[in-house]
Amino acid sequence: MEKTNQSSRRDFVKNSSMLAGSIMTTPLISKMNFFSGADDTIKIVLIGCGGRGTGATMQALLTKQNVKLVAVADAFRDRLDDCLKTLSAEDISDWSGAKGNLKSRIDVPEERKFTGFDAYKKAIPLADVVILATPPGFRPIYFEEAIAQGKHVFMEKPVAVDPAGVKRVLDAAVMAKNKKLNVVVGLQRHYQNSYRALLEKKDLIGDIVSAQAWWNNDGVWVRKRQYNQTEMEYQMRNWYYFNWLCGDHINEQHIHNIDVINWFKGMYPVKAQGMGGREVRKGKDNGEIFDHHFVEFHYADGSVLNSQCRHIPGTMSKVDELLVGTKGKIFCGAAHIKDHNGKVLFQFDKEKENNPYQTEHDELFAAVAKGEFKFADAERGAKSTMTSVMGRMATYSGQVMEWEKVINSGISLAPAKYDWNALPPVLPDDEGWYPVAKPGVTKYF
Repeated sequence: MEKTNQSSRRDFVKNSSMLAGSIMTTPLISKMNFFSGADDTIKIVLIGCGGRGTGATMQALLTKQNVKLVAVADAFRDRLDDCLKTLSAEDISDWSGAKGNLKSRIDVPEERKFTGFDAYKKAIPLADVVILATPPGFRPIYFEEAIAQGKHVFMEKPVAVDPAGVKRVLDAAVMAKNKKLNVVVGLQRHYQNSYRALLEKKDLIGDIVSAQAWWNNDGVWVRKRQYNQTEMEYQMRNWYYFNWLCGDHINEQHIHNIDVINWFKGMYPVKAQGMGGREVRKGKDNGEIFDHHFVEFHYADGSVLNSQCRHIPGTMSKVDELLVGTKGKIFCGAAHIKDHNGKVLFQFDKEKENNPYQTEHDELFAAVAKGEFKFADAERGAKSTMTSVMGRMATYSGQVMEWEKVINSGISLAPAKYDWNALPPVLPDDEGWYPVAKPGVTKYF
């Protein structure tokens, strides 16, 4: 079996030596750039203070640009406080791989700590660059607001959880281009040296006729219901298990692998069909999502992506991509290309590998500092999100989902109102069980 590509964000950051010493110097930004004036600091605001938001902000602060965190926003005050505590540690070398501390780059007084559903509206006006790392269901709303206010954006993947959200992001992406606002989406393989090298050499395999993608592992955390929580707070805390917040793990995690195939293909599927269900993820705190999905994505040129993702402890773990062409194969995790007889046509030098999670921030903030418009990731991020959403709809229903019909369906999972006492769009029955999709019974059209 080819070597799999299973480095998590945290593991990759821990193992990377590229961060070491990167915050020891802070070069001044030229007065000739976009931020000319008495103070050339690039002000960043974080929306969503969980683990990913904390990590993304750390990486932004580790860039060589004159960057400062000036405000944070989250639905929950404890998440906000934990984030700032982590970022303000005296020595972050134990957990990040970097040396030194970030205190000189953090300026977040009490009056710039915002909580609640409307916190983003108070924080975004203070930024030059907005980091969006909330649960995916909120990203279309926050992205729209950031672009409307003329802010550059780093936005985590996926960028939505439903077709209506994807359309909102696509519309805002057009606005971002018109305003020449840089947008980077956290589909980090686009910023990884080995993947970039493989893409440059992809002609070695001829025409791509099929592909495989995997995100199979044990799964993620569960946050159990606490005493006196409203239903809205419980679902927000345990957000991974509710589609209006997460979109299921095919959307939240497996999008990485699906996006790689779309990227190398240079196109998006026109239809999908598949199967999935719940074998072990059956508790009340597991909400409504599946624990496995298998999807056939069909492209207009006749090629097929066989995509699988699974969250079942004790099973084979594999996170990787394989592309098959008329002349050979691309093994993404192993970072090499072989012909159909097994001869290696290209092998990426692993000594030249980078930390793509850091690189995506390095390149974004370098462009912002120079006043350059270089990154417009929102459209591809939205279309790869649409691919994974279409896959989920195929596995939930057991029916063939067609791209044009799905993306124009207007289907929305959003709640009617964002308020702690409002009812979320999915509710438990009298015994605490949530409705779960049933292939052959669940219908969208």
